[in-house]
Amino acid sequence: MGRIVGSPAIDVVIRELGAELLDDYLAFFDQDAFADNPGWSHCYCAFFHSDFPDDESSWSSEGRARNRAFKAQLIRSGKAPGLLAYFGNKVVGWCNAGPRAGYQNLRHRGEAVEDPTERVGSILCFIIARAYRGRGVATALLAAACEKFEREGFAVIEGYPTARFPELPDDLPMSARNYPGPLSMYLKAGFSVHREIGNWAVVRKRLGKC
Repeated sequence: MGRIVGSPAIDVVIRELGAELLDDYLAFFDQDAFADNPGWSHCYCAFFHSDFPDDESSWSSEGRARNRAFKAQLIRSGKAPGLLAYFGNKVVGWCNAGPRAGYQNLRHRGEAVEDPTERVGSILCFIIARAYRGRGVATALLAAACEKFEREGFAVIEGYPTARFPELPDDLPMSARNYPGPLSMYLKAGFSVHREIGNWAVVRKRLGKC
């Protein structure tokens, strides 16, 4: 996640996203989530929930207001599962984690679906504020996602980290390249590589092992 050398680990409080946290969520994405990667600031982590066209008008400044309003409505209606990490009263991280069947737009991750009837919890994105990367926030979010899915009765969790980085713009920060979460983090948390598809891996963990 773009480790900041010498930064100590911090204790964060993890809260499940709900309508009561909408203002906190929007403030994080308005201000901090993509402060060092403004080209992605228009998404609001709405991509995997939407059926919007996968073109520049949807995922650039032209689509920003629509994506923000769309994600806000999902949150109000309880259809945007995920976890926020707080340090004090400030949101410093986000993990998009919910039932795989609830995401309309898995894009290439749809190739990983071998059995659409299997009840799988999916972990799709980690967004950590720049000053808090390399301080254990994503690891804490991953652990909380495991616990959440286990409480909800899932047998399997799936993540989709990059296994081999394709050629990307030189100015794209490593935190952006690693937005699905680093493969090494999943492996340390007890996940194993289930399949490799192109440049990315499908990692899985059987619950009861969190």
